Amino acid sequence: MNKYSIDRKPTDVMLMLAERHKLIRKEAGYSQAEAALRSGVSLGSLKRFETTGQISLESLCLLSDLYDRLNDFDAIFRQDDLLKIENYFSKNTRE
Repeated sequence: MNKYSIDRKPTDVMLMLAERHKLIRKEAGYSQAEAALRSGVSLGSLKRFETTGQISLESLCLLSDLYDRLNDFDAIFRQDDLLKIENYFSKNTRE
């Protein structure tokens, strides 16, 4: 995280995801090579992800599937919360 700001930057999120992946991989007992082989992600991509946070969305999904974590993506870009807020404000402006 940026030491001068409380707001996270994209690179902060990328590095946090990489660190979480590394922990999950180790908890599963996989080496980098084994995780790469089982997921279909190249070993180079996996190593780059764990050191820099950079990875394609496809590779991130493949790794997530390896650990049965694809459902973790369900909350990203969800609109139902936005619709609730819009409905709340549209109701209150009519009163």
